[in-house]
Amino acid sequence: MRTKKITVTAIAAALGVTALAACGGGEPAEGGASGSTGAKSKTVTLVSHSSFAASEAVLKQFTKETGYQVKVLKSDDAGAALNKEILTKGSPQGDVFFGVDNTLLSRALDNGLFTPYQAKGLDQVEAGVQLDAEKHRVTPVDTGDVCVNYDKKYFADKKLAPPRTFDDLIKPEYKNLLVVENAATSSPGLGFVLGTVARYGDSGWQDYWKKLKDNGVAVVDGWDQAYNEEFSGSAGGKKAKGDRPLVVSYASSPPVEVLYAEPRPKKAPTGVATETCFRQIEFAGLLTGAKNEAGGKALLDFLVSKTFQEDMPLNMFVNPVVKGAKLPELFTEFGVVIDKPYTVAPDKIAKNREQWVQSWSSLVLK
Repeated sequence: MRTKKITVTAIAAALGVTALAACGGGEPAEGGASGSTGAKSKTVTLVSHSSFAASEAVLKQFTKETGYQVKVLKSDDAGAALNKEILTKGSPQGDVFFGVDNTLLSRALDNGLFTPYQAKGLDQVEAGVQLDAEKHRVTPVDTGDVCVNYDKKYFADKKLAPPRTFDDLIKPEYKNLLVVENAATSSPGLGFVLGTVARYGDSGWQDYWKKLKDNGVAVVDGWDQAYNEEFSGSAGGKKAKGDRPLVVSYASSPPVEVLYAEPRPKKAPTGVATETCFRQIEFAGLLTGAKNEAGGKALLDFLVSKTFQEDMPLNMFVNPVVKGAKLPELFTEFGVVIDKPYTVAPDKIAKNREQWVQSWSSLVLK
């Protein structure tokens, strides 16, 4: 995801290197691809966090099928993007919002940001990710796992085994090595905190973070800064001379480093601490007050089509939610499958999220 994206311009939940800001192609006619000629083109505006990305050919296909051209308005991390939409509630910047995840979903729904719409093709979406199945205010689009990533070269040079678990991260040998995102502004940052809640429970997660703070954890605002500036294992990190070999990112981050490396390595230069992962589900919704409601509905339909779903993995580095969607070989070869991610029930997140974030901020940021 992210996502998240997860975020610079090629990926999600929070990952990426380049993203498409708008659909290319010819001017579609009013009334759809087969409408009358000479009329102005129709535009549907997608508001998102910074890691939304899609192939130009796929967005052109959407235009060909519907007559709508996609305009993408990107914000910062998912938390910041959602905050902006809440502030403009009723007079949204666009027609569809993409990128609200299960950690922030109840906040969006409680604020009435979305108009209910049951997307065509939703019957092909896995039931387990349909967290608003009764009202259809949001449509699930992808899943990802928020996990600690590590710089393989650093640990090989130090002859130090990389961490695997949350418990490992508070050991003395990993002091001053980890950078995380701010849980108040970043969806992967919040996801990581929720992972610790799931692991240590209501009575133990705060004590864990005290120990993590004592062990020198660094906190930055969002994924982009953490991964591309502070992390020593990313392409961006090398340019910025990041010195933290541990970062909160995604299980699907290693394929990014392979895909954009020149020359392409045979093995991913980064790894995943597989027992630190929290399952993230990202959604899109039709914004209440959307100027182009019909176009927004068409776009939601498209987001759960196989065409878009099979395009996502190597653009946003997230997993499809549609049954039978195929994953590219590079994604499966270098990505990491998390069989038992940590999860927290949506109703528990809704009830406790604000309190958890406040407690976390008091513990870690002061």
